[in-house]
Amino acid sequence: MRLIIVGTLDGQLTTASQIAITNGAQVIHAPDEETALKLLRSKGADMLMIDVKLDIKHLLEQMRLEHINTPAVACGVDNDPNAAVLAIKAGAKEYIPLPPDPDLIAAVLSAISNDEHKFIYRDRAMIQVVKFADQIAPSEASIMITGESGTGKEVMARYVHSKSRRKDKSFISINCAAIPENLLESELFGHEKGAFTGAIARRIGKFEEADGGTLFLDEVSEMDVRLQAKLLRAIQEREIDRVGGTAPVKINIRIIATSNRNIQEEIKDGNFREDLFFRLNVVNLNLPALRERPEDIRVLCKYFAEKYAEFNAMPLKTVSDHAMNLLINHKWPGNVRELENTIHRAVLLSYGDQITQSEIVLPDGKPHAEMQGHSDGSVRYEGTEPLAASSLIGRKVSEVERDLIIDTLKHCLGNRTHAANILGISIRTLRNKLNLYMAEGRNIPSPGTASSTL
Repeated sequence: MRLIIVGTLDGQLTTASQIAITNGAQVIHAPDEETALKLLRSKGADMLMIDVKLDIKHLLEQMRLEHINTPAVACGVDNDPNAAVLAIKAGAKEYIPLPPDPDLIAAVLSAISNDEHKFIYRDRAMIQVVKFADQIAPSEASIMITGESGTGKEVMARYVHSKSRRKDKSFISINCAAIPENLLESELFGHEKGAFTGAIARRIGKFEEADGGTLFLDEVSEMDVRLQAKLLRAIQEREIDRVGGTAPVKINIRIIATSNRNIQEEIKDGNFREDLFFRLNVVNLNLPALRERPEDIRVLCKYFAEKYAEFNAMPLKTVSDHAMNLLINHKWPGNVRELENTIHRAVLLSYGDQITQSEIVLPDGKPHAEMQGHSDGSVRYEGTEPLAASSLIGRKVSEVERDLIIDTLKHCLGNRTHAANILGISIRTLRNKLNLYMAEGRNIPSPGTASSTL
């Protein structure tokens, strides 16, 4: 991860930088806001860490005007709740109090950059895919990774990059579905000064950021057909044109793309160019759904249970046989992402050293209906009575949800991003819930604190 630290931080800069580097970040220092902007335009970054004493609001507003979507966190040597609130209102994702806590910085880097991509598998179906990936990774061929949402397509892309001849160069990713159509072209190809309103300086795009390395196009099937033509030319000619540019820019990259759609159907419907598909789909890696990988469910449950027990400073927890049977038989429409959030919730809800079926709760907060396997191999859903702990019986779902959200936020020292990841909800949903609880007079933990009132 490429991190730009902005400001002097009153002597804590070196320590914060060392912690970030230890956690795998490539750190660049910028003494002020203008230098940070120049670095973002010319080199790009995955995250900013900004001294709270600087004009964070102005910097982030300028970034928005220039369509720079790099997330930012604020930090400062004074554990001032007001400064934290003002920074977050200005647009910072989180606030980190200094002197820096290694675990907190590591957690924020992981949550903000989403750069935790440990590749865990054991099932025979996935082993076959990985063997194929190992075989084609050293080549320069473009790769299309297909599969349902949440099956681990980006994890696989990073794995291929790590086994390629470009492993020491950048791995740059862009989610084609998450960026508005009118901004995606600039994000990919960059722009020249004056190319459009807000383009006040030259800025490189993802193609140039990835030069020498790998460009990961997530959900490429969501890209507008008009932009697909420009992408096709870039792949064919190995050069790109910045928006508003007059001269082509040579690039040297490998492309890995993903889609959770049936691209053949998209081609028939006129939504995806066939010639672009042939360029991207030189090699296809199709990831099986999690429900087709029972042994992966076992090993991932164990991994997530250990990970989140440690993360929340709780005793190590194992998954009971009955709970594991339930988890293996679940359909997992959200695949690995859904399983991870489910185990994280189960760790928080369990009282002993073992996760039982009563702690398996769905994303909407409702207990899971019990699954039972039968001798014929079929699965039957039985009953609708809650499987939650007896202390939850008789309570309203909204009350249980409120307590779970607030307790999770306390565990995360007020960190909204971590709490949302644990709960399996969006940041926006979490903030809406917290605003409601504050209106009710509830104490809500501020960033960097265990509990306080905003």
